[in-house]
Formats: sequence, structure tokens, C-alpha cells
Amino acid sequence: MNILVSLISLFWITRTIKSVLFWIYLWQLKEYHTGRFVDHFRTEKGKRLIFGFLPIAKIVLLLLIFINNYFLYLLLCLYIIESFSFAYGAIKKQIKKPVFTLKTALLTIISVLIIGLYFLLFQNYEEVVFFLLIFDILTPVIISIIVLFIEPIFVLMRNSILEKAKSKRKRFANLKVIGITGSYGKTSTKEFLTTILSSKFNCLATPEHKNSEMGIAQTILDSLDEKHQIFIVEMGSYDKGGIKLLCDITKPQMGIVTGINQQHLSTFGSMEALFLAEGGVELFQSLPKNGLFIINGDNKYCLNLYKNTRANKKFYTLRGDKVSSDIWAEEISVHKEFLDFLVMTKNKETAHIHANILGEQNIQNLLGAIILAKELGMSLGEISEACKKIKPEQAGISMKKGIFGLDIIDSSYSSNPDGVMADLNHLNVWAGKRKIVIMPCLIELGDKSSKIHLEIGKKIAETCNMAIITTKDKFKEIKNGTLLVNSSTKIVFSEKPKEILNLVTTFCKEGDVVLLEGGRPKELIKLLIK
Repeated sequence: MNILVSLISLFWITRTIKSVLFWIYLWQLKEYHTGRFVDHFRTEKGKRLIFGFLPIAKIVLLLLIFINNYFLYLLLCLYIIESFSFAYGAIKKQIKKPVFTLKTALLTIISVLIIGLYFLLFQNYEEVVFFLLIFDILTPVIISIIVLFIEPIFVLMRNSILEKAKSKRKRFANLKVIGITGSYGKTSTKEFLTTILSSKFNCLATPEHKNSEMGIAQTILDSLDEKHQIFIVEMGSYDKGGIKLLCDITKPQMGIVTGINQQHLSTFGSMEALFLAEGGVELFQSLPKNGLFIINGDNKYCLNLYKNTRANKKFYTLRGDKVSSDIWAEEISVHKEFLDFLVMTKNKETAHIHANILGEQNIQNLLGAIILAKELGMSLGEISEACKKIKPEQAGISMKKGIFGLDIIDSSYSSNPDGVMADLNHLNVWAGKRKIVIMPCLIELGDKSSKIHLEIGKKIAETCNMAIITTKDKFKEIKNGTLLVNSSTKIVFSEKPKEILNLVTTFCKEGDVVLLEGGRPKELIKLLIK
């Protein structure tokens, strides 16, 4: 019996290390935001973490071990399987583990120390397995308590960094700061604007998708210096007051709100709170009296929020027949790998714009960047030349050559309702070809989720021959929406990369197109893209 318990203890350590790494990874993925972390358990994958086969099996084993010690052998088998699964995943580099930071390192060290100290509770071999299994079952709770316990330390550290960034920003009195927020299109608009303005000014922009207070503060501390004339800041938040905090640090004189939808509604709690933050109200209120505010006039929420405000504001729209648009596009020509259009202004200025980016939706993002660049003194001619330097990857959607001559549209960073609809619309460029979308259900949409996924299903039916949905959460709603419009569109659920590959290769032929929408496993991308 002593040997059996020793073996269980040994394999328990291995599988517990895997579990600890996973739960720290999940907290980091959700940016240590309690609302986002809790919302994860409303998804199908999240529910499986708590109510799946393994958690339930271990609770049952906890009870059965009291009845008969022979069930210890079953527990040993279970731990051996988990341990070898961990080892195999490590060899294949498929383990979900946190990205190394000071915080994740501290969390890991504390967790490992607690695992070691936990053995001190054991008085005899009969107690060992019971306590090991209890720790196993409660690991998500234990790691969450550790995260919340050390959070005040990192809040103090964060506040110190934010104050240093705010203090450094104050030293640059002549620096022009542009804040960009919205539920979608922030990153693309920031990238386009940076490329355009950099052709004339010395610009600094927040890197990649670093739009939180720490990412912005670190950019100021590490990169901002006297040579910079313009600082372009992408601003994101999951809470009321989040954008105001970023504005207090950066002091923007100009702002852009790219559009509002229900993305992250579950973390904000209400559309009113969402309007204040990602809806741009906090950014708008933080601008000086003579500050300039650029607004997407095609977005109904933006239009309702700002159409009656008395301020120095400008509207951009895809076409010139909405609101009192200051800039719009005409003679739009959407191609597989580039966009052409004429930009028109209220003052009857015009220029031809050619950009090597995908999707008509990016014309809107370009217009927001163009109008602000024009307000900063660039001519439309200068802007037109600068737009030619924009790279495809800056648009957040790019085309790649896939296996067997397939065209792969990679829009796999993240998804929101408007982004999904726009990407699906882009598939219409492939006239006469088979079209497949591979996507997960969207998350953090609150009580609007079912309706949104029904509408996504309808759009899939209009644009695709097949949809492969990789999460179950709102699969039924997507399928129902598709059937309402076109019963011939094939809707399939699959979360296994090799199974998805088989579905794609048996359905498509050379020249057909596959849209990768939203977060996709790296393994699938490697299988599909040359």
C-alpha cells in the first residue's frame, strides 16, 4: 500500500504542475480581470473545466476511496494518463502555460511552495491520497486565491509605473497626442494613421495590441523622447473609467472613436458603461476645449451619442449620403489583395487612394486616419502617397497561400460582431468559388449573444458554402440563422485541427477560399498555410 500511495504522490506532482501552469495561463489570458475570468465559465470550454469528465470523475473517486482502497489503483491510472499527457504536450510544445513575466513567475513560485508545504499536512499514508485529491479538485480555487492575494502588491507596482509615465508625459509640452478607442477597428486605424503621419512627422505609436494602462505606460517610459512630435495611442478597457485613466496619463488633444458594438458587454455590465469607455465618451470628455474628435458616422451608436454635441468634431462615412459627413469614399473597388477608391471631402477636395490591404471595412479605418492626418496639415496628395506604404498585415486581415492552391484569409487575431460580418462580406470577391469560414463562437457579448450569433448565421448563409464552428457555445444559434436563409450551406462543429483539415480538403479545390476568423489553434494554421 505504501508503494501505491508513493506512486500516486509522484504522478500527482506532475499533473498538479500542469494544472497550476494552466490556471495561471488562463488568468493571464484574461488579463487578471475577474469579470473576464468568470465569464469564461459561461462558455462550453469553461464549463468543461468544472463539470467535465475529469473533475466529476475525481469527485466520485474521492467518495469511492472511502468505500474500498482498490479504487486507489484507478486513481493511479488516471494520474499516470494525465502525467504522460503533460509530457507529450511538452515535447510537442502544446502545453498551455503563461508567458513569463514577473507576475507569472511569482505566482508559479508561490504555487510550487504551497504544493511542497501541502505535504506537511499529512500524518499518515491513509490521509495522503485524500488530501492530494482535495488539492487536485480545488486547484482552480487555490490558484485564484493566490492571484487575488498578490493582486494588491501588483496594483501598487502598477500605480507607481503609471505615475512615472504620467510624470514623464508632462515633460513634453509640445507633444501632440492622439487617442483611438472603440469596440473594433482600433488597431488598424492606429496602424494606418502611424504610417501616414510618419511620412511627414516623427511619430511614436503604442505597439501591436498593447492598449492597456501598463502597455501604454511602458511605451512612454521606454520609448518616448524629445524627437517625437506625435504620440498615437490605442486605448482599450473592460471597465467604466478605464479610458479616462489612460487619458489622465497621456493627455490627448485629439481622439478617434472607430465604432461601437456589443463586444465585451458582459464585462462592462451595460451598454451605458460600454459607451463611456470604448464608446469614446471618456475620451471625448478628456479632450481640451479646442480638441478635435473624429467619429465614425456609419456606426449608429456613435451617431446617436455625438450628433448633437457642440464640439470640434468631424464625421467620416463610407459614403457621402449619411449625416453631415466631412469625408467619404467614392468609386470604391475592392479586390482580393488591395483597395482602390476616391476620397472626397466636404470642401470638394479629392484624391485617389490605393492600399494593399483587404476588406471594404478597412476603407472606414483609412478614412478615420486620413481625416485626422489632413487636420494635422497633410495634403490629400501626401496622404495618398503615404497610403501606398501601408502593409497588408497592418489591417489585421491578410491573404496567404494555402495548401492545394487554396486562398487563405487570415483574420485570426480576434473577433467582434462587426468584424465577422465585414470579413464574411469580403468573401464575395471570390465569385464562383467555394467559400469556407472557420471560426469560434464569439465571447463576452452578454445577453445579446444569441441574437448576434443568429445574425452571423444568416450572413454565413449569404456568403459561404460551408462553416466550421470550433466552439459549441452558440453553435445552435449560428446553425438556425443559416437555415433561415439557405439550407444548402453546410454547418459543421469540429474543434480538432486534423479533422478540420480533412473537411476543408475534401470540400474545396484549387482557387477556393478559406476564412480563418477569430482565435485559431496554431496547429490548424500550420496545416492550412504553406
